Amino acid sequence: MSFRSLALTALVSLIFGFTGAAVWSFSGLGDSHTRAYLLENPDLLPEMAERYQQQQGADRLAGIEERVQTPFPGAEFGNPDGSVTLVEFTDYACGYCRASQEHVAQLVRDNPDLRVVIREWPIFEGSDKAALVALAAAKQGRYQAFHDAMFTKGAPTEAAIAAAAAEAGVDMAKAQEFAASGEAKAELASNTELAREIGFGGTPSWVIGGQPFEGAIGVEALQQAIDAARNR
Repeated sequence: MSFRSLALTALVSLIFGFTGAAVWSFSGLGDSHTRAYLLENPDLLPEMAERYQQQQGADRLAGIEERVQTPFPGAEFGNPDGSVTLVEFTDYACGYCRASQEHVAQLVRDNPDLRVVIREWPIFEGSDKAALVALAAAKQGRYQAFHDAMFTKGAPTEAAIAAAAAEAGVDMAKAQEFAASGEAKAELASNTELAREIGFGGTPSWVIGGQPFEGAIGVEALQQAIDAARNR
């Protein structure tokens, strides 16, 4: 095997893991026109890796999609009877999640058939308190108001949480009582489990039409995924 072939196989192993490298080596691709084409177009490999990871995520998602799309009662907005569901795993301490809020709002405005399900996934230190109050707000029918207000307050400090709750009309005494409950903590644990089963590594992460996406991918990419889900 030439040095270039060895290098390409090594790169495949880095992107797809050693199983992928073995398949590459023994599938005949290493001696095909495909190999030659990829050697001349190495910029395709990152795209291949992304597509491969998305497919793996979709395969893992297949058995749990119904659970993923079933919201904690009240933790949704948009059209509750919408034909397309966008699920976002989010964290109030995540700057990329904050930046994505306007994208989600625009998508709701532009897609009357869109239902948005939010899964609270506090992965940054201190954000669990905001997530628990958000679930309490959902219990009180004030979820979207709190969710939107919380992202305008910066870091999810106790003062910011209290300010967002007041702005959203949340009864904080009842919210604190619910936040300490086993039901609230079980929901956060369940969201963490779902994220890990899908293979997500951080926030924001999305599920649309049976396809997982990671990161602040932008309103255009999200809209494309919504359109694809609508045409499934």
